[in-house]
Amino acid sequence: MSLLRAATVRHRQALVSALPRRNASTHHDEHHHQEDNTVYPQETWANKVWFSWAFAGLAAAAFYKFAPSPEEDSYLKRLLDHYHIPREVWEKINLKHATMEAQASQGTLLVASAQKPPVYRYRFPQRFEQSSPHLQPVGMSADLSDLVVKGV
Repeated sequence: MSLLRAATVRHRQALVSALPRRNASTHHDEHHHQEDNTVYPQETWANKVWFSWAFAGLAAAAFYKFAPSPEEDSYLKRLLDHYHIPREVWEKINLKHATMEAQASQGTLLVASAQKPPVYRYRFPQRFEQSSPHLQPVGMSADLSDLVVKGV
């Protein structure tokens, strides 16, 4: 746009009445003046809280009256004694478990240390068949009469 044209163009201002406007003093919406319709319960001495406290007090008095004396065993202690396993039984179970674990670990070590048998490969396996049976000192040679050479 050239400077001359820019100087001659009149800038239009937006109409003030077209701009959105909301004055707080002219706002007459009725939802701001609704009444509180919440109904609160009436507070009396026959409330559920007082009933709960009275029931708790009666329960405590009944427990104190019917609870066992300190000299006699309670029901819970008798129940625990009934299902209690003696110490000797646990010692037997633990000893059996320890011996079984030792056997399993020995088996594991045996399998872990296992190796394939060594395979001796000879470059010329025909040498076994070329040796002379004569002039061999006693006890210095192995019996190779049933030897079978594989993979020749």
